[in-house]
Amino acid sequence: MSHPTLSSQEAARRGKELYQKSIRAKVETQENIGKIISINVETGDYEIGDDLVETSLRLRSKQTDAALWGERIGFDAVYAVGGTLLRTAQ
Repeated sequence: MSHPTLSSQEAARRGKELYQKSIRAKVETQENIGKIISINVETGDYEIGDDLVETSLRLRSKQTDAALWGERIGFDAVYAVGGTLLRTAQ
């Protein structure tokens, strides 16, 4: 059984930072807006798809104990419960 090496807060911080600094400019294209991106916050590897579970499983197949962060490309949240997703992409 794997044990996480990062707290959820640290994984979130790293995921957001990686996305903003090195991934966002590459993936925030018209064809990807609204898709899900999962990021391995230790390696910077990422997967894009229509489903958070799908993208996470693809990353976990490469590194089973990976610390992951997920976002919806071009929006402020992955899911909205009782609210509205706000588009952040231009």
